[in-house]
Amino acid sequence: MQELIEPLAGLVAAGGVVVLSGAGLSTESGIPDYRGPSGVARRHTPMTYQTFLADAVARRRYWARSHLGWRVIAGAEPNDGHRAVARLQRGGLVTGIITQNVDGLHSAAGSRDVTELHGRLDEVVCLGCRRRTSRAEVDGRLRAANPAFGAHAVEVNPDGDVDLADAQVAAFRTVDCSACGGLLKPDVVFFGETVPATRVQSCFALVEQARLLLVLGSSLTVMSGRRFVIRAAKRNVPVVIVNQGPTRGDGYACLRVPAPLGRVLPAVADRLLGAAPSTVPAVPSPVGG
Repeated sequence: MQELIEPLAGLVAAGGVVVLSGAGLSTESGIPDYRGPSGVARRHTPMTYQTFLADAVARRRYWARSHLGWRVIAGAEPNDGHRAVARLQRGGLVTGIITQNVDGLHSAAGSRDVTELHGRLDEVVCLGCRRRTSRAEVDGRLRAANPAFGAHAVEVNPDGDVDLADAQVAAFRTVDCSACGGLLKPDVVFFGETVPATRVQSCFALVEQARLLLVLGSSLTVMSGRRFVIRAAKRNVPVVIVNQGPTRGDGYACLRVPAPLGRVLPAVADRLLGAAPSTVPAVPSPVGG
């Protein structure tokens, strides 16, 4: 492990690090990723924005599955990897954090000014009046509307979705916006939906100003995250990738570290900032609401 930590710590030591994190960073919090060693394979096609808008049956199926998956996400806590990133930020070495995750665990670990590329599951938006409410509030309304809903989540996807048989969702009741009666949607980017342009541009700006782009737990399979690695390479910003499996960005990396993030990142933080205190005050998870 030491032979992996030393070169990584040497690159991080100069500061100016922008982190790009993916689902692999949250696996040690009990949220499996899609493609890594702890990944889960979808048994159904992921919900698209177009289908969500057009198909009431599909919306009911989505909300039933997400209603269960949300309980798992809401109960997750930051792991040692999240806490190490927050320590490196407090120590002045990490200057920006971009995450593809929707679980809110970076913020729960104490990181500041996190750019959540794909939004957050703990917020719900009305597609009519655009009013935002907490997922906890909507969860309470869904529980009240479905007192006999007894399905249990076996596996949860990183976006909070789970696999359920159609028979289990047939009687599920959705709820609408309490202000205008419009359609409610978790404030996350669905397949077929675009990330807001201003958010993308702010991420590009972070990458262009970075001294180092540090990719943590992302396979970089989709362009949504890989474009920042490509931009860094074009601007001669070194790219370091820490991920247990291969990624589609490996060809751009000056260093590739195939090791568990929960072990490597705390070791790097200890190496550069000194050993962490034995007790750290817990930060309530905003996702747990």
